Amino acid sequence: MIPACLRGLCTCFDVDDDKANNHEQEPTMAADDDQTASTIIAHRTVELSTGVRLHVAEAGAAAAAGAPAVLLLHGFPELWYTWRHQMRALAAAGYRAVAPDLRGYGGSDAPPARGDDDDDDPAAQYTALHVVGDLVALLDALGESQVFVAAHDWGALVAWSLCLFRPDRVRALVALSVAYTPRSAARKPVDGLRALFGDDYYICRIQEPGEIEAEFARLGTELVLKKFFSYRSPGALFFPKSGWGSPDDEVPLPSWVTEEDLKYYTSMFEKTGFTGGLNYYRALNKTWELTSPWTLAKINVPVKFIIGDLDLTYHNPGIQDFIHKGGFKKFVPLLDDDIIVMKDVGHFINEEKPNEVSEHIINFIKKFG
Repeated sequence: MIPACLRGLCTCFDVDDDKANNHEQEPTMAADDDQTASTIIAHRTVELSTGVRLHVAEAGAAAAAGAPAVLLLHGFPELWYTWRHQMRALAAAGYRAVAPDLRGYGGSDAPPARGDDDDDDPAAQYTALHVVGDLVALLDALGESQVFVAAHDWGALVAWSLCLFRPDRVRALVALSVAYTPRSAARKPVDGLRALFGDDYYICRIQEPGEIEAEFARLGTELVLKKFFSYRSPGALFFPKSGWGSPDDEVPLPSWVTEEDLKYYTSMFEKTGFTGGLNYYRALNKTWELTSPWTLAKINVPVKFIIGDLDLTYHNPGIQDFIHKGGFKKFVPLLDDDIIVMKDVGHFINEEKPNEVSEHIINFIKKFG
């Protein structure tokens, strides 16, 4: 999860045969009656020029067949798997759907500290520049000079950075949940969030390495995921120092998460832990330091924006006015005027309303050929 009000921030390919042939980490999903070879989700590991290996899920025709590619970027605590419904819909519509586990997640590498001028801080390897570097290298490896992008939560924040740094690689973007807000020189993003919400605000609590990992370990991976997936309050999220509840809490699964879905997410985060994803939050201030040249910069690619009215990101102070009263359009001039606010929908919008989101994505990107 990531707030939509980070005004202080934004605002040669080799397949590793050992990993590519190891599919134990992938879920076994029941095949639909109308599933064809083109909609089967395949998996491989791609070694990038950045030195990072990404696990990549793919569906649809390859670039050689002329299919336009759609890059799908997940958030926290998610994986490529959050896009499983859209991947099949996109493949059936004639697109090549590509969904990586971002660095630090799932079957992809989680770069550690380098031990040099990063002061042994592993989060320094998770700035927007590092993650966008992975994506550009992935596109090169896949033979895609330009792609459509659909992105949710942290993936949306990464996608905004991709559009900012390399607009030449993006044909159009469908952003879910997190609006673009330009980088401000006034204050570092974490400092601003702490001033606004206090020390127990979840992003502030995440900053100390190991602290929130210990809290998640106390609760257990499955319960932590249930708490995230079931969160539908429009209010801010807090991790009190007294604890984010009890290990004995009973949290029912939302209707859109099956036991099979939960089992897959749980198995992957139990293998990797949450640190890789948490490092994105810990790198927020570092990204702010590195992106000074893009202060108040505009996004110059076509964009469609979709959000749920119960999404916590839609209820940050001032964000609705920013989205609907001209601020968003000012900094994203090619923003589609039909902003979609889905009624009674929470944060994990692409999983909660998979068919509707797939339809919105396809209807938007098909305008561009």
